Amino acid sequence: MKLHNTINGEELKERIKSSDEKRTTISFYKYATIGNPQLFRDHIYYYWNNVGVLGRIYVATEGINAQISVPTDRLNDFKKELGDITFLEKVRLNFAVDDDGKSFFKLAIKVKNKIVADGLEEDIFSYAEPAPYLTVERFNEITENPETTIIDMRNHYESEVGHFEGAWCPDVDTFREQLPLVADKLNERKEKPVVMYCTGGIRCEKASAYLKHKGFTDVYHLEGGIIKYSRDAEAQGLPNKFIGKNFVFDERLHERITDDVIANCHQCGESFDDHVNCKNKACNLLFIQCPKCAKKFNNCCSEECATIAALPEEEQKELRKGKDTGVRIFSKGRFRKPLATKK
Repeated sequence: MKLHNTINGEELKERIKSSDEKRTTISFYKYATIGNPQLFRDHIYYYWNNVGVLGRIYVATEGINAQISVPTDRLNDFKKELGDITFLEKVRLNFAVDDDGKSFFKLAIKVKNKIVADGLEEDIFSYAEPAPYLTVERFNEITENPETTIIDMRNHYESEVGHFEGAWCPDVDTFREQLPLVADKLNERKEKPVVMYCTGGIRCEKASAYLKHKGFTDVYHLEGGIIKYSRDAEAQGLPNKFIGKNFVFDERLHERITDDVIANCHQCGESFDDHVNCKNKACNLLFIQCPKCAKKFNNCCSEECATIAALPEEEQKELRKGKDTGVRIFSKGRFRKPLATKK
């Protein structure tokens, strides 16, 4: 048995889009020592593939980071498989807030150097000693303190469409940029309360440990991140201080938390908060585009890309040869101007 997907990605995507099968989107992570990540990777691929799991999982010597979808009627089977793995027996599962079951279309499990790329050369993170977790009630309470600094530990394009009230959202493209920036900017507030949050909690475990390592004495992070907070706030009837959308790294691209629209189309500036990828596959830019601009630019980021996207697929493939077609991110905060458009 080949322990990887062998079917064309576009075909798989169409299968999921047209399927009536109910699926549940889940994310989880666990810092733990994995002696042989490749062997562990192959083990979980075999069993999770049999259960029908789809998604993206990273495995490293420091643990596992997973964003997946599971057939709803096989959810108990999946939980049993998790329970058979000692360090995942009681792992916290974050269930998606706004879930259509179309979040993933294939199973990809990769061995990485780290489950979260932090850029740190020194080994300062101890998953056994994280900063204290905050429940939704405690988070709401401590963030009322004017001395508290609330930090969004996500990238700028995530916080652009949604964030907590009063949060500092650093203008960074990557987590590895953010860690030293946060420590430097808050250097004079090492004894003041610092509250960190991210999508599901994984980045904050490292970030809070990093700040503790740098001498910060009053650091906290939101348990389960935005996903768990939003679910718990609703279940407990507590105020939800998050506004807008929660950006997610799957086919959905977001979970709607509140009706607030706090972002703008990157082409015309109109109030809008849907991310898309440029239709020109050689560009693949991730940016915010309103329906009016989508029509004007044929779902592309520019007239140049619209021209390329209109070419026959074979010609487009020739133009893409030798080019990196990975996801590029529109950085409005860095360029200080919207995408160029012609009148």
